[in-house]
Amino acid sequence: MTTTSRSDPLLNKVAGIIPAIEGSAPVEAIKRAIGGEPPKADPDMQLVLDALGSLGGKPIETLSPQEARQQPTPTDAVKKILKDNGHPPRAQLFTTSTISIPGGPLGSVQAQVYTPLVGDGPFPVILYFHGGGFVIADTKTYEGSIIALTQGAQAIVVSLDYHQAPEHQFPTQPNEAFAAYQWLLSHAEELNGDRKRIAVAGESAGGNLAAVVSLMARDKDVTLPVHQLLIYPLVNNNVFNSSYIDNANAKPLNAAMMNWFFKHYSEPLDAYSSYALPDKASSLANLPPATVITAEIDPLYEEGKEFAERLESDGVPVAYRHYTGVVHEFFGMADVVAKAREAQVFAIAELRKAFDTA
Repeated sequence: MTTTSRSDPLLNKVAGIIPAIEGSAPVEAIKRAIGGEPPKADPDMQLVLDALGSLGGKPIETLSPQEARQQPTPTDAVKKILKDNGHPPRAQLFTTSTISIPGGPLGSVQAQVYTPLVGDGPFPVILYFHGGGFVIADTKTYEGSIIALTQGAQAIVVSLDYHQAPEHQFPTQPNEAFAAYQWLLSHAEELNGDRKRIAVAGESAGGNLAAVVSLMARDKDVTLPVHQLLIYPLVNNNVFNSSYIDNANAKPLNAAMMNWFFKHYSEPLDAYSSYALPDKASSLANLPPATVITAEIDPLYEEGKEFAERLESDGVPVAYRHYTGVVHEFFGMADVVAKAREAQVFAIAELRKAFDTA
């Protein structure tokens, strides 16, 4: 067994944190104890961060949920860069519509449907869940990712605008997500989709929901998705791992924001549920093949990497890729960030393989 010397800088940092925890949030203790800079962003990624900073947003963790929902987003920063550089809008090779999916714990849930213009169908279907810590954001915020998946995978993307916390806490979101998946299993043909080729996908909190739908399908003996695309997924609450420490002060997502999201999403005891945090599951065996993507400048990268390793050790085929020099939320920024394009190509190739196999 390898031991760590007490002179190790990381150990010293953590040791300095422990006494500070009493009476304060752990992530705040981390932030105060470390006070360092996150890893350096690639030049094109830094342009987005600079543009985001110029929009004058306030720290999410200092706001109410209602105020936080009005803050500028990384998507706004990308749009600003494109506008400032005179980039014309891209051709839209898809159509959009809005549907209402019944069967959720609060009744119907609205979803946005993106359908390719090329091809006759029936198309494979991707049930997509947006990020935002279960508290903020919506389909429009993540449209860069959704459009890329629609056009690249030649698939119908159904993006669920699930109800948000704290107005509706756990388990509302996973139950709505699973209800939407079950509805698609029976009604995909109404959208010109193929019920035998349904994948789940999501970013951050949405990656959590995609993994949870896969767990629920396994546990409830429901037809499994053919694939799960998990993009920097939120699967654990270990705020003392290396990526939380490295990125305690990162942007656009930092440790204090994660604590804020946890506080609004669920009660503390819910953290023991695998449907709240999928990495709490005793086994990940017999789940759908997975693609897992992580980003270096992100508190969530360590748990995403470890979740991919757990899936693989439990016999689930996994395609995993980690991208350096980019931040949480980078995946949908392909118009301005080179590694976002690389990640999209990787994810789309894995989805297409899954659909072809199915």
